[in-house]
Amino acid sequence: MKRLIEQFLESEAKGGILLFATALLAFWLSNSPWAQAYFDLQGVYLKLQVGDWVLKKSLLHFVNDFLMAFFFLLVGLELKRELLQGELKNPRQAGLAVAAALGGMVTPALIYTFLNYGGAGAPGWGVPMATDIAFALGVLSLLGRRVPLSLKVFLTALAIVDDLGAVLVIAVFYTSQLDAGALGLAALAFGFALLLGAMRVRSLPAYMLIGLVLWYFVLLSGIHATIAGVLLAFAVPIGRARPMPAPAVGGADRELREAQLEKLEDEVRAAQSPLHRLEHILHPYVAYFIMPVFAFFNAGVALEGVQVGAVALGIFLGLLLGKPLGILLFAYLAVRLGLAQLPEGVGWRAVAGVGLVAGIGFTMALFIAGLAFGPALLDEAKLGILSASLTAAVLGVAVIWRSGGGNAAAERQA
Repeated sequence: MKRLIEQFLESEAKGGILLFATALLAFWLSNSPWAQAYFDLQGVYLKLQVGDWVLKKSLLHFVNDFLMAFFFLLVGLELKRELLQGELKNPRQAGLAVAAALGGMVTPALIYTFLNYGGAGAPGWGVPMATDIAFALGVLSLLGRRVPLSLKVFLTALAIVDDLGAVLVIAVFYTSQLDAGALGLAALAFGFALLLGAMRVRSLPAYMLIGLVLWYFVLLSGIHATIAGVLLAFAVPIGRARPMPAPAVGGADRELREAQLEKLEDEVRAAQSPLHRLEHILHPYVAYFIMPVFAFFNAGVALEGVQVGAVALGIFLGLLLGKPLGILLFAYLAVRLGLAQLPEGVGWRAVAGVGLVAGIGFTMALFIAGLAFGPALLDEAKLGILSASLTAAVLGVAVIWRSGGGNAAAERQA
């Protein structure tokens, strides 16, 4: 299990580095002589037509509405796995992640609202609530073995709970007018997916097909289409098909051993739950293609003419100040009240460092900004997100480095 966790964290870290490089490319292009070509690319339309049925979306909306549904599907799968088999299964460990995530969402939203109450930027209160797990783990990877595995696992659990909060915020507060008919058809599609899961159907193509139908009707319903990914994730079963057999390779000749090992590999694949198989398949595509493509189309902001006002300031202070304060305060209260415990080998200075790293909002923050703002304020919001994320990364690394990764038993009992 420890090895699997390390592999997951390593892949997330590499994805975060690629994400950062793609974001830099987008930012450079949007302020280069090729800026107009970059922004024109976002408006290129894709069209799918079958008879009288037509689906037409700009390239930007295709990325944000369709490709990002796979990102949200992966978020849902990770959340379900953590709740049933991972860190969130243990009540005291889950208590720390939930409390920290709650503080890291509420406090930034309050700071932003205080600065933007009653103004044009008021709808953006959800933007500084989000944590980008890939970016955050990519930053922690810069510290190598100085960061204990338990601290990385805590950040991962916190970010997954944070993502759930962001999904709920999107579904409830950033939804346009609802189409009751489409919503009813989406509910039927979701019910059918749940039925497949209850019947222990193990065919991944069956879930993806019903997921495509679910996505289409959610798109028409007025709820953001990416929510379909999270709904589908909770229908995919997590139980194994059968117990794993033990290989009998001792004393066998080379060809027989190879045949037995190949058979064992087939048995491993067959025994994996649909949830684990789908998560394993999706992860590289999401980390190394979908998220970088999203960053490329969304991180570009032309600095010329951008006004730095209450929106950018609220996002900057929300992510950079609200995140670490909220995470540290709520985590401390949860531990003092006996509702949670700190991870092994992790002290409060390291938790403060994680709070700063969690201020890297990026992917989810940019996503919510696109829902909250029109063109007039979106560039200002992006500037606040990018500047806060970069500053949070630098300060978070510095604090965790000075804490030595958090090996302070005395702090744990403070």
